[in-house]
Amino acid sequence: MCFLPISKEDMRERGIDQLDFICVTGDAYVDHPTFGIAIISRMIEAAGFSVGIIAQPVSDEDFMKLGEPKKCFMVTGGNIDSMVSNYTVALKKRNDDAYSPGGRGGRRPDRAVTVYCRALKRLFPDKEISIGGLEASLRRFAHYDYWSDSVMPSILIDSGADYLMYGMGEVTLTQMMNGFKAGLRLADMHDLRGICYLTKPKNTPIGAVQCDSYEIVRDNKRAYAKSCKKQYDEQDEVYGRTIVQRHGDMMLVQNPPQRSVTQEEFDYTYELPYMRAYHPVYEAEGGVPAIKEVEFSITHNRGCFGFCNFCSIALHQGRRVQTRSEDSVYNEAVMLSEKSNFKGYIHDVGGPTANFRHPSCEKQEQSGLCKGRKCLAPSPCKNINADHSDYIRLLRRLRSIKRVKKVFIRSGIRFDYMLLDKSGAFLDELVEHHVSGQLKVAPEHASNKVLDYMGKPHIEVYEEFEKRFYASTKKCGKEQYLVPYLMSSHPGCTLKEAVELAVFLKKHNIRPEQVQDFYPTPGTISTAMFWTGLDPYTMEPVYVPRTAEEKAMQRALLQYFLPKNKPLVEKALIMANRRDLIGFGRDCLIAPTERGKTEKREGRKAAAKNSNMKKAENVNNANSRAARAGEGKGQNGKKPISKRQGRARKP
Repeated sequence: MCFLPISKEDMRERGIDQLDFICVTGDAYVDHPTFGIAIISRMIEAAGFSVGIIAQPVSDEDFMKLGEPKKCFMVTGGNIDSMVSNYTVALKKRNDDAYSPGGRGGRRPDRAVTVYCRALKRLFPDKEISIGGLEASLRRFAHYDYWSDSVMPSILIDSGADYLMYGMGEVTLTQMMNGFKAGLRLADMHDLRGICYLTKPKNTPIGAVQCDSYEIVRDNKRAYAKSCKKQYDEQDEVYGRTIVQRHGDMMLVQNPPQRSVTQEEFDYTYELPYMRAYHPVYEAEGGVPAIKEVEFSITHNRGCFGFCNFCSIALHQGRRVQTRSEDSVYNEAVMLSEKSNFKGYIHDVGGPTANFRHPSCEKQEQSGLCKGRKCLAPSPCKNINADHSDYIRLLRRLRSIKRVKKVFIRSGIRFDYMLLDKSGAFLDELVEHHVSGQLKVAPEHASNKVLDYMGKPHIEVYEEFEKRFYASTKKCGKEQYLVPYLMSSHPGCTLKEAVELAVFLKKHNIRPEQVQDFYPTPGTISTAMFWTGLDPYTMEPVYVPRTAEEKAMQRALLQYFLPKNKPLVEKALIMANRRDLIGFGRDCLIAPTERGKTEKREGRKAAAKNSNMKKAENVNNANSRAARAGEGKGQNGKKPISKRQGRARKP
């Protein structure tokens, strides 16, 4: 077992004159199944082909160092979109990159897939290129690009690639390898599911769902929102149809989604001969930090029927949950426990959502997941099957391994799904055995209005979970805490809702160490809301926080307790008409500043002055009315006058 070739010298040692496939990636070369390129390259190898890796190329020499492949190039931006990797949500350049040697940024270019493909097309003009991975998958249609603040065409247009595998590519790749064995080229394999390609409009498949063209959605936000809905509505392997979108004189075609992997196929993928380490060439630079989080973690599932609007999983991995077998996961845990640097701790047994081990309901196999609806939000579907017995059995078996001291769960837990399990057994099991002092959960917000735009359950569900978690923790005699993930400035969130969240945090004694501004990444429903100001599923207007100042205020409200945030918090509370939260009361978020105290005193003085002036005005008005009423009647007239009025009239 060894790493795949990364140089001509490696090829010579293996007796390879020309590689069948060359994989180009924006990550450092880490041969571990949590890296998509590792899975793809090992599956190519297992299919009987030779394959090499070019990681983070910069110069022409880098792209040419393995020569020209016999079949094609396979290109990915890496495990993370290159723009998200390179820039913060405030559009500031990042200095770090966990997927690069030494954790230093600057090793992958902006829009890595496009940069790599253009270089390859220039150097190898006759060689086909297939692209895949997160960056390519989420940019397959015309999409809003936050970094240029514009709608960009499909990445197939910009990159010049010939073929795009979207989603999780194992099944599509296997079919592709069979096609290559039969002597086909990528251009001959346009019938595979799970792929996109460009063609002349005259070749447009009959019966396809048509989105408005790139040119229309670029200039018309309502058209963009409607196209977003169409794209999501067809992302089901049972009923999903071909989607087409015109780009100038070419037609983008997305074939229906590929079927999910079977459990046997899933097991096979994760049991290939990975080195489970970064390549030794990075040792001098301090290695690749990303391996630390996954080296002793185990993936047991993929897919998520939670379907949050700001998450890309539904468009990439899909909503259907797929799982590895208990034996496969157990064998991996045993293998990890036998490594020389194993300290007794399995850091995670999870996936996109750790506590999903089966479909949300029974009808999915035949009918697919409900179009335009969510299984858990805003309230759970009556057909949902909330059962953790399989996951509990798996975790207990892992805990029984001789050298394993502790098995933690650090990837996402759906607490709303957990509460639906009437047995309640998993919560107790989780608290007693699988929490490392803190459990990360994702309520995301406290305003139900905002949570509806996020596609999350209402905050009352989190409050119920919080109560049960601490009751269970107390019962087992441990001191453990919840660490909530929270998001500011999501579409639909005004300062009013941001203040509502801050009040919730104060009430629940939550002081988040980190908060996240909403990041409009390509392809999500929330990003469509951000760009268009419309909810794609209702076409109703949605408020969008856009200015740097408002985003800063919303973020500061989540950490209202930090002294540095006080000026912003005070300004936000005043703008939101919540001066009642400035003071020394139990429910107040901040104490008044000296400026605030002065303004308050001046405000009281002004109010008192206004009050006195109002009283005087009322008296004058009364005198005027009385004077008019008594004209020509004297003191013996029918209408009596006041003593003051009498004195005023007395000579």
